[in-house]
Amino acid sequence: MRRTQRGPGKRVVIELEAEPGGTGVCHRCGRSVGKVHERVSREVRDLPVFDAQTTLVMERRRLQCPSCGPVIERVSWVDRYARVTKRLAESVARLCEILPVKQVAEFYGLGWETVKRIHKSWLQRELGAVDLEGVEVIGMDEFAIQKGHRYATVIVEPATKGVLWVGRGRKQEDVRPFFDLLREQGRAKLQAVVMDMNAAYEKEVRARCPQAQIVYDLFHVVAKYGREVIDRTRVDEANRLRGDKAARKVMKGSKWLLLRNKKNVRSREDRVKLAELLAANKKLATVYVMKEDLKRLWKYRYPACARKFWEEWYNRAVRSRIGALVKFAKALKQYIEGIIAHCRYRLHTSLIEGINNKIKVIKRVAYGFRDDEYFFLRIRSAFPGIPR
Repeated sequence: MRRTQRGPGKRVVIELEAEPGGTGVCHRCGRSVGKVHERVSREVRDLPVFDAQTTLVMERRRLQCPSCGPVIERVSWVDRYARVTKRLAESVARLCEILPVKQVAEFYGLGWETVKRIHKSWLQRELGAVDLEGVEVIGMDEFAIQKGHRYATVIVEPATKGVLWVGRGRKQEDVRPFFDLLREQGRAKLQAVVMDMNAAYEKEVRARCPQAQIVYDLFHVVAKYGREVIDRTRVDEANRLRGDKAARKVMKGSKWLLLRNKKNVRSREDRVKLAELLAANKKLATVYVMKEDLKRLWKYRYPACARKFWEEWYNRAVRSRIGALVKFAKALKQYIEGIIAHCRYRLHTSLIEGINNKIKVIKRVAYGFRDDEYFFLRIRSAFPGIPR
């Protein structure tokens, strides 16, 4: 029997009745049961009929199962307590893969929480548990999850380009659950971990996987050099030029020009400005050239050659007597083994940086996430990885 309501929000109501005398199936044991304990009426949303919202009014029976007692009957096209059919849930979940939850909810006329719950359940079924068998190399990095310096950690497998785990926080105890998931056998198989110079990550890796080689990434070291050496030297030189307003103005306005990679300075105007700036200030020229030389350390293939180059670079940095450069070189010295490890493990975090950029897009499209588990499932879904 059908009832149709017309108007701006058109709705079709379809009433379904169970066959008289028919048997039902116990949802627990799968046994056919003829005795009915109770009958209840339930409204269930289905896929729209043309442009009208469709509601099914169905009779749901509680069966008197000899083995399980009073239980709800199994219906193949709707889950036990669901208020939407399986095919509508499937359609909602797949649309959530390409559209924000808010738009999907508006399209189907469902509540935001309902759509999120449907998509979350679907992701849990589709993704299942992470396969950590055979993982030998991982990459670790952090990304901002909320304002106020709130971060999460993402762990990927470079070989498959897939996200293995995401968790809130960036402290040692925050990443511990991942190493618990690896178990003792998996931790023993881990050969290398690429990361930035995060002391918390390093401590946990050394504590749980002492045989794994830590590899420090070029991107983060050079970015740290830019902040702590080039920019610090620029600020110090600008302060020294307080009496020369014109020169100080040029120095203060050159931050991003100096921090940019040399190959990315493309316009003639910027190249001329950079050349004039470096020619006019010896300290800036020194730290700028030392940055370009430091990058060469990651191009070596043999540890002995890399170590020799590092020693030469370190001695030049100390002899420069530029405060920020000397301080950076001495701090970097304790990480040199992880940098030279790049000769054996050609690893970097550019893959993770790309993943982090897409995470920002996922977060921005959804105007942020209030449910960490759902957010992290969406990240895993966006980066399933290449099958091994």
